[in-house]
Amino acid sequence: MTKVSAARPLALGALGLALFLGLWELVPRLGLAPPTLLPMPSLLPAAFLREVQNGIWPTAVAQSLGHYLIGLACGVAAGVALGVATGLWRPLEEALAWVVRVLRPIPGLAWVPFAILWFGVDQAAAVFIIAVGVFWIVFFAAQGAIRSVDRDLIEVAEAFGFSGAWDKLRKVLLPAALPGVLVGVRTALGQAWMAVVAAELFGVPGLGQRMNQASSLLATDIVVVYMLTMAALYGLIDTLFVGIQSRALAWKK
Repeated sequence: MTKVSAARPLALGALGLALFLGLWELVPRLGLAPPTLLPMPSLLPAAFLREVQNGIWPTAVAQSLGHYLIGLACGVAAGVALGVATGLWRPLEEALAWVVRVLRPIPGLAWVPFAILWFGVDQAAAVFIIAVGVFWIVFFAAQGAIRSVDRDLIEVAEAFGFSGAWDKLRKVLLPAALPGVLVGVRTALGQAWMAVVAAELFGVPGLGQRMNQASSLLATDIVVVYMLTMAALYGLIDTLFVGIQSRALAWKK
């Protein structure tokens, strides 16, 4: 691949972004939309600096990251554990089949009233909502990954002496299922941010709460700052995860 062809996607992406920002800037400037409803991109750096200087932005980021990481860890751990268990033991899946069918369609937002009743307007409520939001994604990914492990691989492992259930799980099934599980975890990274906003809009301190406060004051430039903050945090976390995923799956190359 030549240098020109390698640089082309980057150049076209930058051009598309520049055109998008230019159009966004023009719409309120031409009076096609009130600036209070659609803040101009040129106003965002000043709004961001105000939030940083006031100490609001770093505090909100730290609070939301705390909710996010703990909730994500809890949801992923529970989803992987139960997904692997039901993938391995058919009777357990059959016993939980109707429980899954009843609970799975319930959206994460529906759990907000119970989260507040059980945990109060506190970090624990946000962690619960985030964990519920990511649990099902990881659960089905882990279950499907375990089920898709080649049976021939298990027979070969048994021929080499991995006859115990724990040995087969640790040495054969989990490594073979890991790519599918990690796909589910990566999907959960984005879902968890949606759950963060849902939790914090109801009063739990963090980025969502600050967005809600700003929108009530029609400070839409601040709302956009926090929207972009979440996008940037997700991009950073996703990039880090891809690096970890590549290392964890280096044996496949």
